[in-house]
Amino acid sequence: MLFSDRILQIKPSPTLAITAVANAMKAKGIDVVGFGSGEPDFDTPRFIKDAAIRAIESGKTKYTPVGGITELKQAIAEKFKRDNNLEYSNSEITVNCGGKHSFYNLMQILLNKDDEVIVPAPYWVSYPSMISLADGNPVILYTKEENGFKITPEELTKHLTPKTRAIVINSPSNPTGATYSKLELEVIADILLEKNILVISDDIYESILYDGIHFTNIACLSEDHKRNTIVLNGVSKTYSMTGWRIGYMAGNADIIKKVEILQSQSTSNPTSISQWASIEALIGDQSVIQEMVDSFTRRRKIIVEGLNSIPGITCMNPEGAFYAFPNVTGVYALPGWKGIAEKYADKPNNSHRITTYLLEEAKVAVVPGAEFGSDDNIRMSFATSDENIVKGVERIKAAIQTLL
Repeated sequence: MLFSDRILQIKPSPTLAITAVANAMKAKGIDVVGFGSGEPDFDTPRFIKDAAIRAIESGKTKYTPVGGITELKQAIAEKFKRDNNLEYSNSEITVNCGGKHSFYNLMQILLNKDDEVIVPAPYWVSYPSMISLADGNPVILYTKEENGFKITPEELTKHLTPKTRAIVINSPSNPTGATYSKLELEVIADILLEKNILVISDDIYESILYDGIHFTNIACLSEDHKRNTIVLNGVSKTYSMTGWRIGYMAGNADIIKKVEILQSQSTSNPTSISQWASIEALIGDQSVIQEMVDSFTRRRKIIVEGLNSIPGITCMNPEGAFYAFPNVTGVYALPGWKGIAEKYADKPNNSHRITTYLLEEAKVAVVPGAEFGSDDNIRMSFATSDENIVKGVERIKAAIQTLL
């Protein structure tokens, strides 16, 4: 069978693959602790589910406008005004089939062959692939852990070329939890504005923040910066609605129109029922967010302290999102690591080897950092129970101690 060149260059999502392997092992009765899944483990709040049920019972199950119903666009506009002090008209907002779909659509309508998009690393695994699928060139900007995994003006300037079309800013970040302050954004925003480089602000973890940190993005800095920014967001992480598949974007009306044209020839409208539920999520009781964040705050403490007690592992405190991104280079220096490296020599790099070792020996599923652009790390989602976190970290510790 012959396949297109574009699909042959794309690998399956590693986070979904790890979760699938863990689930398959569990189905066989194997006790696996999974840290791979990037979704809250809480149920969708009752009032949101009730809104979906009302939509079904009232017959709101037909096609809608491609870019979403007017009522949802208005709810999104109200959310931007309430939470971010940003004003958008309905023509500057569109609704897509999940946050991933928003980014995919954007790449398809923006990029021509070999256009460059700067992607700071560590990055969400799907950014480079979706840029490549649009015939663009993902330019990876490797950040430093000592800088909190955030880009500096000097690093940014070095990566700019005449082909640079856009940059992705994901704050809070998947996988590091790094979150930019207003001051940190200001020092890079003017460079991007001066060079007319579009900012793609992926704000999907906006509401999951710790230690009193307040969210901001480049669009919030000024009207000029707002005009130079496309904001991506959705209901998946904030309201534990990952399976409902509603993402949205806001920005230049011409860009939004082109996204809706593309969507009209691909998926058409997002699910009608999910749209009505998302209205309730955005305008309803927002206290459910803090309840989740309180749980994540507790879990963050458990996982970070636990990881930092393991020989060869150090872990920064994530400022947002629900991922720990421990540095495991110290493990690669332990006496027993040579045997592990030899045993899993067929794996492409060290983070894949340690991931395989932990899955086979400790029955713990984590994601290799190399998939996020950093072989020095592994990613662990703490969107799971306190008990699972304690059990999983204890298993990792026991497995690493055998390498001493």
